[in-house]
Amino acid sequence: MEQSYAIEMLGITKRFPGIIANDNITLQVKRGEIHALLGENGAGKSTLMSVLFGLYQAEEGVIKKDGKEVKITNPNVANDLGIGMVHQHFKLVQCFTVLDNIILGVETTKNGFLQKKEARRKILELSDKYGLKVDPDAKIEDITVGMQQRTEILKMLYRENEVLIFDEPTAVLTPQEIKELMQIMKNLAKEGKSILFISHKLNEIMEVADRCSVLRRGKYIGTVNIADTNKEELSRMMVGRDVQLEIDKKEAKPGEVILDVQHMTVASKVHHNNAVKDVSFRVRAGEIVCIAGIDGNGQTELVYGLTGLEPVAGGNVTLCGKDITHASIRKTSQEMSHIPEDRQKHGLVLDYSLENNMVLQRYYTPEFVNKFGFLKKKNIREYAERLIEQFDVRSGQGPVTITRSMSGGNQQKAIIARELDKKPKLLVAVQPTRGLDVGAIEHIHRQLVEQRDQGRAVLLVSLELEEVLNVSDRILVMYEGEIVGELDPKKTTVEELGLYMAGAKRERVEA
Repeated sequence: MEQSYAIEMLGITKRFPGIIANDNITLQVKRGEIHALLGENGAGKSTLMSVLFGLYQAEEGVIKKDGKEVKITNPNVANDLGIGMVHQHFKLVQCFTVLDNIILGVETTKNGFLQKKEARRKILELSDKYGLKVDPDAKIEDITVGMQQRTEILKMLYRENEVLIFDEPTAVLTPQEIKELMQIMKNLAKEGKSILFISHKLNEIMEVADRCSVLRRGKYIGTVNIADTNKEELSRMMVGRDVQLEIDKKEAKPGEVILDVQHMTVASKVHHNNAVKDVSFRVRAGEIVCIAGIDGNGQTELVYGLTGLEPVAGGNVTLCGKDITHASIRKTSQEMSHIPEDRQKHGLVLDYSLENNMVLQRYYTPEFVNKFGFLKKKNIREYAERLIEQFDVRSGQGPVTITRSMSGGNQQKAIIARELDKKPKLLVAVQPTRGLDVGAIEHIHRQLVEQRDQGRAVLLVSLELEEVLNVSDRILVMYEGEIVGELDPKKTTVEELGLYMAGAKRERVEA
């Protein structure tokens, strides 16, 4: 008997200027299975799923749904066919509420008026059922990245889609939320829904997927049953070489205090209370200090206060002995490097070329501008080409590529290249490996340790417990805007860290 597939993508080819993103790829997803799609940044995973969701049209190939050929010309057609997608870079209207975003396009009206009462009831039911807590009345522009992710997932569940595409769904979730999401995905599969799960996280794929298809540089490498494989084999298929999954690093040798934060308070944009409450800590040269915590506990606002993106309501920030509490963003960016949480909002100008993004904070220096104020384009091009090669930033047209067209992981690599090349005294890295594949994560972790070993201070903010324990020399745990614990990664456990993150355990921390 012929196998019945919910979705078949046969011989799909999609080209962009200078690059074949998908080169004759075939993917077959069974009903009621969780099918993982694995590959390096820029391997073509998101492009393939965008073809399935109707955002792109393939030049060659056929798509079948339940054995019948279909033409998916836009996302509305995909939704009508029961195909939904949670995007890696969220498709949300910033000035709308969570509720308005979820019902957008499928609104219930009566006599021309929106009927939100029933929609609210259904959203709250779904959010309770799947453990996806959201505030329906909060505006998207005011909520954390993790909350926006939940909104995207609820948007898909609200539409009762049968084929669910999750593009890097756990990139911004905490370990507890990831566990819940894995359970949600298993429950959805049991209900007969077919799930396509794009992830770089081998642990998650091993835990939740039934089968896994691997892409490398736009080509199909193969499909394996998860029960018959392991993480090492998957990483070899993905990268084409053996990958070191744990980092080797020497003992830290902390030196002088580089960053000194005393009694910092930052107001919340969402609530009336403060997001950061009387926080004090120090980061020394030659150490990696990690701020750990569940998303939404003040880490974002703490970094905004440090980098000048939000005003500091109280306390002071000293960098290398200079008070920068109320310094301008340009002044602050000259003194430190910042890998931001939201790469598209605070890290890049998406419609600029890659080379112009590489010099965003330095275009006014003599290296890149002449005495008449004109840009030295040759210098900018050469500088960008050096960073692209050094950090393996993949793009269709090299330095002239429009940044918006690059994969999320390669956008992240571009920011990391720019910020590390500034050779700062302090590096503030927020979720630096978010959305990166194992090969790139290995490279970034090495770079962070190298920065430390060169005598720089590194403040890492991460939601990834493995990363927190693997990379940091000291861990500060934030809960409800306060630092509730200081831990030694060599002496603590995931369980103890989780208790501090959940607020079940706390200690007084002296700066």
